[in-house]
Amino acid sequence: QVQLVESGGGLVQAGGSLRLSCAASVRTFSSYAMGWFRQTPGKEREFVAAISWSGSRKYYADSVKGRFTISRDNAKSTAYLQMNSLKPEDTGVYYCVADPDYRPGAKRTSDFGSWGQGTQVSVSS
Repeated sequence: QVQLVESGGGLVQAGGSLRLSCAASVRTFSSYAMGWFRQTPGKEREFVAAISWSGSRKYYADSVKGRFTISRDNAKSTAYLQMNSLKPEDTGVYYCVADPDYRPGAKRTSDFGSWGQGTQVSVSS
């Protein structure tokens, strides 16, 4: 398993931006697909974005396409989620995820074996 630590969450006004970071403690970071999920109270965790081990393929939830960008820096063992044009409905706890056997395009929580503790993102209207 991989240890994942998220950072960069906070409170922002609607229309603003935040960048989340996910630092991974594993020597073979470049072998893992990375992703982000989010959860709001009373709702199930939902897929936000994923990126292949090489960074060549990226997948997004329809609700964030065109506003969020996932990226990674394998030299730093870190993944990122740039969030622009934030909306109040983007509020939630954002979780970083990783898996070495990721099926391209998969979006279920069970498709990722390692999870971070989460970081809170709050968007005010």
